[in-house]
Amino acid sequence: MNVKVFKNRFNKCIKLDHKLSKFNWFGVGGNAEMLFIPENEKSLIFFLKNKPHEYKVLAIGAGSNLLIRDKGINGIVLVTKKLKNISIDNNGVISAQAGATDAEVARFARDCERTGLEFLLGIPGTIGGGIKMNSGAFGSEFKDILIDVTAINLSGEFRVFSVKELEMQYRKIGISNEWIFCKARFKSTSDNKQNIEAKMKQILHLRKTAQPTGVKTGGSTFKNPIGHKAWKLIDQAGCRGLKVGDAMISDKHCNFIINLKNSSAQQIEELGEKVQSKVFQTSGIRLSWELQRVGIK
Repeated sequence: MNVKVFKNRFNKCIKLDHKLSKFNWFGVGGNAEMLFIPENEKSLIFFLKNKPHEYKVLAIGAGSNLLIRDKGINGIVLVTKKLKNISIDNNGVISAQAGATDAEVARFARDCERTGLEFLLGIPGTIGGGIKMNSGAFGSEFKDILIDVTAINLSGEFRVFSVKELEMQYRKIGISNEWIFCKARFKSTSDNKQNIEAKMKQILHLRKTAQPTGVKTGGSTFKNPIGHKAWKLIDQAGCRGLKVGDAMISDKHCNFIINLKNSSAQQIEELGEKVQSKVFQTSGIRLSWELQRVGIK
């Protein structure tokens, strides 16, 4: 199928050769060959069933733990930000679409007087990204609250995955990238709003005091090696405040990279690689990226 003919069928939702810098927290990156922002789940299904077969699809949520490289991304970039419905059933099971932010789900649970999801307030991403990374904060992870997730493949076929089938581990899951998450169900328990609010205030306070806020950053850069804290290894290697161009290791939390002003994605990645090298030299430990790096290098 001709790409322009295909674009005309989805004219409101598709953009060609579109800049991606505003779709990630670092504010960097090249263009998407094709950008698709579905209005609803029905639009997503129709799109996947009709897209040219040869096109790969990369789903992006909030772009909070993402580094998009400077030469952009070939294929289709699917942005889920409009898929954000949240609901609750009579048993206290909370359902959320993949594009809902973790904070929105935490606040929804609070307003329904349901507890167990407060830690989501400390994760700056979306439900889809949180499941894909088994994201966590303040001692809890997605796998602790997730019941199941409904996903769709590139042919428009649905499947429901249980937590066990997802094979959720530390900052990764076991299923292939052909599955795009649509919605998830979470367990919760009853509590009063005052107690929940108190927990959430504590999480916000801890996050504000321990992590850089109000700057262009991308969440935790590296995974914690077994038995170690990544930030401590980075600090001990003398990397606090280290710079490559406008990319800098945060003075506040060494496992965060900050785009001071006009950093390129290449500078951010170079800084990360420099940190990996210095940490290996001082500790013998090779840090693994937690930040998702995508696109053409």
